[in-house]
Formats: sequence, structure tokens, C-alpha cells
Amino acid sequence: MGITQAPHAALSGASPAVPPGALAAPLPPASAELEGAYRRVFWRIVPFLMLCYVVAYLDRVNVGFAKLQMSQDLGFSETVFGLGAGIFFFGYFLFELPSNLLMHKLGARIWIARIMITWGILSGLFIFVKTPMQFYVLRFALGLAEAGFYPGVILYLTYWFPSHRRARIIAVFMSAIPLSGIFGNPLSGWIMQTFHGTHGFGGWQWMFIIEALPALAIGVATILYLDNGIAHAKWLSAREKSLLEAEIAAQPQQHRDAGAHRLGAVFRDARLWWMSLIYFCFVTGQYGLTFWMPTLVKATGVSGAFNIGLISAVPFLFAIVVMNVFGHSADKRRERRWHLIVPALAAAIGFVIAASYVQNTVVAVTFLALAAGGVLTCAPLFWSLPTAFLSGTAAAAGIAIINSVGNLAGFASPYMIGYLKDLTHSTSSGMYVLAATLVLGALAVWLTPARLVNR
Repeated sequence: MGITQAPHAALSGASPAVPPGALAAPLPPASAELEGAYRRVFWRIVPFLMLCYVVAYLDRVNVGFAKLQMSQDLGFSETVFGLGAGIFFFGYFLFELPSNLLMHKLGARIWIARIMITWGILSGLFIFVKTPMQFYVLRFALGLAEAGFYPGVILYLTYWFPSHRRARIIAVFMSAIPLSGIFGNPLSGWIMQTFHGTHGFGGWQWMFIIEALPALAIGVATILYLDNGIAHAKWLSAREKSLLEAEIAAQPQQHRDAGAHRLGAVFRDARLWWMSLIYFCFVTGQYGLTFWMPTLVKATGVSGAFNIGLISAVPFLFAIVVMNVFGHSADKRRERRWHLIVPALAAAIGFVIAASYVQNTVVAVTFLALAAGGVLTCAPLFWSLPTAFLSGTAAAAGIAIINSVGNLAGFASPYMIGYLKDLTHSTSSGMYVLAATLVLGALAVWLTPARLVNR
């Protein structure tokens, strides 16, 4: 998972002579200093942001695990559950753009802390849910609270890393999604199985309250730990700050027409809406997988919440390797499109075969792993596309718009799968629709001009 960038060979002119026995030329002093500064930045902020996102994603999708007991205890149908799971994204959609603009204005430290503390409180309140309407209201409020966290972090990373380093960094950050599945699914299953009936609460209620506590603790830690940008980082020397700021300022998009950076121009930019379409397709696959993974595994014949949690972690183990390999490759080659098309098509194949062999646990879980590796690789690599041509306030607005429109798939996907499951009494039809959506996303990426995004 190294973050250093190898120096590029000269593209023209005579090659310098290499002394016999020399393995590689040393980096120039400035380059060596720059790489050292990036290593410091990486280890200072990326692991902490990953921890934040593990907690965020777990609190967002643990409702999929709660469903194993919650639907039965409260009498919720598959459609009710799917609607409740998805309505989160309406709140997310409404507040995402204002949230990202406020973060750009007020700073990441306070704003990310505010987001985490409010969603931690709301996550804990799910223990009081009794009716579908209460479920819908709390899921909607949770979406409002969490809006801006993910696009805010993507924006925050653009303050520290130039575009040609970003795919790997975002891939490492988004490894938090499979990590939340690797650790969160068995943990959720264990909590539900172990604490069920304790003090009169169901296992799903204990899961919500226990998993809400880290968000509150890390929210407070964010205020003390995170810096708003390079200029505020007391742990960097003046020399390191100047090197990092110079590389950020030298990015190609920084030199484009200043009019393109005005907020109003963002809404008129057709490229932004094309990016939103692509992201919608990928997010459909992502949330179809993460919300319904426990149900899909259970459908193969696995029983017991803890066993389901353990087996649900397997696809995420595969995904964490794939997404980092592709992220490293995309930055090394400075190629974006095919690094998105290949995993999207692989995920589509995974969904189709897993749906076709749902009665065979080994085959189904193997191809769910292929689907997980594909859809979770698409998300971090996607963000290297729009951030290649957006900067400043346009980046704050553009990232938020793309993420909010794309994340409407977080409503459509769970609701669609729940509705089709009630209609057909099978999860297979929903998985076929997920596959078709990913193929559409791959086609849209293929139609995107390479010159726009390969930088």
C-alpha cells in the first residue's frame, strides 16, 4: 500500500548513461523531500479518516444485519425494510450540497466532528423503533446527519493530494468499506446473538446502541486531531508545506478558465451530470450488495447470525485486495476508464452467477466476492474522474452534487430489491437488475473521453 511515486522516465531526448552496476538513480533532493512529506501526510490523516469511515459505513448499513431479527420482531415486510433502508438517502440528498459548502467554508475539523456526533446520537435512537413510520423518520434523519461526510472527505483529500496521487489514496481510504464488512458483520452477528433478550431488549437493539458509541467518541477525537489543510498542519515543516502547496497549485485544472470555477457554472456543466449517471450505476451495485449481503448469504442456507456474519465477511476480504491493486495500477499508468470498466463488468458477472447458484453456498459466496471486489473498486476509482477537472468551490459543489445524485441509488437499490423479493419470493431477480445497471455504468465510462480524465 505504498504511497511513494516512482520518478518517470524521460519521454524524449537522449537517455543519460547509467554507470555499470547502478540499480537506480537517487531521487533529486526536492523530490525526496516531497515524497517524505507525502508519507507524513498519509500516515497522519488517512488511517484516521479510514477509522471514521469504518464507523460511518457500519452505522449506515448495519440495518441490513438488524433485519435478520428486526423484521420478524416488528412485522416489517421486505418492501417496508427496503424503503426504510433506502429513505436514508433522501435526507442525504437534500443536505449534501449545503453540508459540503459549509465544510469548505468552516473547515473539516469542526464539520466532520459535528457530522459524526449527530449521527452517533441518531443511530442509538433506533432501539426505540416500533412502527414503520418511526423507522422511516429515523432513517431520513440519519441521512440528514451524515450528509456531507463522504464527499467532505473526498474534498478534504484534494487539499492534500494532487490528482495523479489521488486514486491510490482514495482506494486506501475506501478500504474502510470492506473493513467495516470484515469486522462489522461478525461483530453485528455476535452482538445480536449474544445479547438478544438481555434486559428485555432484542439483539438488534443492542447492536444499534453499542455500534453508535464509537461515532460519538471519534467525533470528539476529530476536534482534537484533524487539521483543516496544509497551512494548519503544525506537524509539517515550512519547507514541507511549501513543497506540498506548490504541487497542489501546479495541477492542470488549476490553470483553466477561472469562470469554470464559479459555482453557477458547475450546474451548467454537462460533464457533472454525466459523472452523476456513472456514479448512480456504481452505487446501485454497491448498496445492493452491502445492505442485502446478510440476506443473500442466509438465502444460500447458512443459519445463525454469527455464522452469517463470518461468511458475509469473506467477499469483503477479497474486495480490499482488489480495490487497492486497481487503485495503485490506475495511478501508475495514469489511466482511469478501463480501470473502472473492468471491475464493473466483473461485478455484473459475479451478481449473475451468484444469483443463478443461490442454493450452492460455496459458488454463491465465491461470486459474491467477485461482485464485491468489482463494485467496491469502482467507487474510489470513480472519484479520480471528476476531481481531474474540478477544483476550489467548484470541487466542493461538484463532488457534493455528484455524490448526492449518485447516492439516490442508495434509495432505489434496497427498495427495488425488497420489492422484487416480495414480488418473486427470490433475491435473484434483484441481483440481475444490479448486474444490468453495472453494465450501463461501464458503457457510460467507455463513452467518456479519455483526454478529460486521464491526468
